[in-house]
Amino acid sequence: MIDGSCQTFVSDCQVRAATELITHAWDPVVLSALRAGPTRRSELLTRIAGVSDKVLTQALRRLRTRGLVAQTTGPAGGAVYQLTPLGDSFANGPLAQLARWAAEHQTELAGP
Repeated sequence: MIDGSCQTFVSDCQVRAATELITHAWDPVVLSALRAGPTRRSELLTRIAGVSDKVLTQALRRLRTRGLVAQTTGPAGGAVYQLTPLGDSFANGPLAQLARWAAEHQTELAGP
């Protein structure tokens, strides 16, 4: 869209590719939670109120497959999740802007 090469309803549009990163309700929440730095699953479950263990596992798997999250082994063993450079650029860029916009328009978005 920026360079004019993306038509509004073309299936391979860059905007569509970017919005697919937030089509699952919990994926942007997980990305936002990981902005604080490398985190264990148990900490994510505590930090993200309302997410189930199964849903968190699915979200982490999707985000790892897309290259937004990496899984490493922590100093005491066990999995630790963190944003990749790509994930960091998304979480601290467009996703953070979307969150600010939503906060500024919270009243209008809540509806009547």
